[in-house]
Amino acid sequence: MKLSPLPLIVFCLFMGFTFWVMAGTEQSLLAFGAELMSSPDTAQVVIDLYILAALACVWMYQDAKKRGKGLGYLIPFFILTAVFVSAGPLLYLVLRGGREPETEPARL
Repeated sequence: MKLSPLPLIVFCLFMGFTFWVMAGTEQSLLAFGAELMSSPDTAQVVIDLYILAALACVWMYQDAKKRGKGLGYLIPFFILTAVFVSAGPLLYLVLRGGREPETEPARL
């Protein structure tokens, strides 16, 4: 399996920082999310991130479908995306590798 190095580096740095922050915090991830949603300005950012996460899940589904992978393959990436937003798509890019699937030429 060929791993993509740039997404792997970003994924490792992001998850390392995430776990370091979570280890030092005094509140749960759910409590933190509830606190963010309690104010309109931070709720807007959270909603924006989850719209982006949904779009990333659509992209992962379409890409995996082109590569002949089923929905079962994507479930772990969707769960990771639901919890940490960018971690799911980053890990998908790491494991996807750099090759594009063979496709038909574009029709005009």
